[in-house]
Amino acid sequence: MPGPKTAICGIVLHPAGHTRSPAMHNAAFRALGIDAVYQAFDVAPEQLADAIAGARLRGIRQLAVSLPHKEAVIQHLDEVDETARAIGAVNTVTLRDGLLVGSNSDWIGAVRALEREIRLEGKRAVVLGAGGSARAVVYGLLERDAVVTVLNRTLGRAKNLARDLGAYDAETLERLDRISYDILVNTTSVGLRSDESPVPAAALDPEAVVLDAIYDPEHTRLLRDAEARGCRTISGKWMLVYQAVEQLERWTHREAPVDVMVAAFDSVGS
Repeated sequence: MPGPKTAICGIVLHPAGHTRSPAMHNAAFRALGIDAVYQAFDVAPEQLADAIAGARLRGIRQLAVSLPHKEAVIQHLDEVDETARAIGAVNTVTLRDGLLVGSNSDWIGAVRALEREIRLEGKRAVVLGAGGSARAVVYGLLERDAVVTVLNRTLGRAKNLARDLGAYDAETLERLDRISYDILVNTTSVGLRSDESPVPAAALDPEAVVLDAIYDPEHTRLLRDAEARGCRTISGKWMLVYQAVEQLERWTHREAPVDVMVAAFDSVGS
């Protein structure tokens, strides 16, 4: 049970029902012997300003930020680090000397997930989508010297992202079958609430590594199609786990118990 000295941490998102972050972080706190509790806060967009102000007043030391708030939260923070500013999205807020400081661990989650299967330097990568998650993935790939093309349903947004971060090219989703690539990352929401894929199965290169940022369901239609085509696939579970590991290590300055966090993730879906 939380006591008077228990540190309060949490995640703001909307809706809150699907998140596995509390299970992972609370399991890690127990394993590390840290007196802290991690809670989910369901915050609608119009409530975000009050929620962030309330977090400061309550002394909430660490706050994760998920959809749909990763971009909107920036205006409510005192400081945003250089990486999060470049990405244009924050998923981690730390209360430091009375100041709310924003950073981003999503890009590290994506890089570490991909590096389970492939070395990124010099590889040709296609990122589907142009939102906050896409920006983090593109940033991470460019940090590892990959050559990145952004594909989005709306070409203008893809071009804006590519220009902002220095990606190689931008196209519409329909152009995938005309592009050569080693890595494909889906950051769109297609497949989250329906058994659909953002791209046709025939457009998937059998030699490619495919990562779907969606983690629930863990085996999306895109990943099933990719496996059937012979691709190596990576579940969004690993992107979520590794970004949470990075958050935990920033907050605690301790090595995260990755196996414990993976087991906690799996237990929620079992």
